[in-house]
Amino acid sequence: MRAIMIQGTASSAGKSLIVAGLCRLAARRGISVSPFKPQNMSNNAAACPGGGEIGRAQALQARAAGVPASPDLNPVLIKPQSDRTAQLVVRGEPYGLLEPGDYIGDRGGLLDLVLDSFNGLVATHDLVIVEGAGSPAETNLRCRDIANMGFARRAGVPVCIVGDIDRGGVIASLVGTHAVLDAADAAMVAGFIINKFRGARSIFEPGVELIERRTGWRCLGVVPWIAAASRLPSEDAVALPESVGPAARSHGDPRPLRVAVPLLGRIANHDDLDPLLAEPGVECQLVRPGRSIPRDVDVILLPGTKSTIGDLDFCRQQGWDHDIIAHARGGGRVFGICGGMQMLGQVVHDPNGVDGPARSVAGFGLLDIETTMADTKIVREAAGRCALSGSPVHGYEIHNGRVTGPDLDRPLLHITHGPDGVQSPNGRVGGVHLHGIFASDEYRRAWLARLGVAADPDLDIEAMVEEALDGVASALEAALDVDELFNASPAPLGRKR
Repeated sequence: MRAIMIQGTASSAGKSLIVAGLCRLAARRGISVSPFKPQNMSNNAAACPGGGEIGRAQALQARAAGVPASPDLNPVLIKPQSDRTAQLVVRGEPYGLLEPGDYIGDRGGLLDLVLDSFNGLVATHDLVIVEGAGSPAETNLRCRDIANMGFARRAGVPVCIVGDIDRGGVIASLVGTHAVLDAADAAMVAGFIINKFRGARSIFEPGVELIERRTGWRCLGVVPWIAAASRLPSEDAVALPESVGPAARSHGDPRPLRVAVPLLGRIANHDDLDPLLAEPGVECQLVRPGRSIPRDVDVILLPGTKSTIGDLDFCRQQGWDHDIIAHARGGGRVFGICGGMQMLGQVVHDPNGVDGPARSVAGFGLLDIETTMADTKIVREAAGRCALSGSPVHGYEIHNGRVTGPDLDRPLLHITHGPDGVQSPNGRVGGVHLHGIFASDEYRRAWLARLGVAADPDLDIEAMVEEALDGVASALEAALDVDELFNASPAPLGRKR
């Protein structure tokens, strides 16, 4: 059995990207490889072809490895639903709604299930590349840990720790991680990686030597800032820029389509936006809490959300409900995806408390539909055609809400399981349940054409992602001691430090 676990000194150190790049690198070398993440906390989920959901980062890693996404790749997924509650998804299926203390107490019982999924992957692949969560230095979470050293120790998997030099303090982060780990945990570490390095490697060499001397861990490489990474979806919404738009234009160039995207408190599957962000004729402004939605935009796009009712409340707290309604009444366009579409309706009912306390909450009233939260979640891939342009679409559904109402008589899509989406009588307000539609190149081009914008005819989203994965893999191959990493073993307990 060969396996290596990539942990980090902090969230966003680059673990997900490095695992994806290593999976693609291993696959290019003809190694049968699979990614694995024992526990993920994210509202960005992917529907697996055989059913169930996992973190979208693991779906991307599966793509890099050339294996189908399955619940065993991410057996425990935590989806935050409010400041105090989260939905626990186990092997792709909802397990319950828990408060933090509930989950911490139950976590140890999930480790056997996690190990069962891991052992199944080990039995069918030459190499399993495991991603940790957060940081092993969070020693307050070490008891019953299944995400970092708790898993590594039980599974006997060596660890490589990633430090992010771009955020600063990487020497202290790695040396400090070593200092707070107990001896048995520290002995699982086969080496470390410095990530997101800019500048001359020789200048940082004394820093590498200091880390090696203070920890006894070997540096397995210094990874430069990888430009190709920007073309891959980010796992966390906090990493999204405030504004993405075309480069400076010369006089006479057409004005870009201005799209405002309110960053909801429980935003989900925000990579739905990535294909639009890549279009040179589109300027996306990501509106953060505390700011008004600009009045001069052409389209307001409401993204998916883990909590439709919770984000209706959130929008009203920000005053965004007034901005959205005024924009629509002034002739502007509004488009919602999944929960974003549900928010545009008349009311959202939650009689069984699926989305929090049982209640009904008024929507924005821009579509003549009502949503009722159901106990069972719809999770499935889907494909079909746009009802307006006939262009092919593909994507996936993940939602609890069931929608009814007169505006459903004007569907936007005809997909695998029937009609999907809705539009107002004047066609200026609409939405769909299907995530990922803008990654369908023909659909995206037709959607932009209806708004008077010429899409980039050469922009192929699938090819862009593949090229980016190959670019990351090539950068890692040049920067890391890959052979040692793929054949790493834990340090002996008595190793000199």
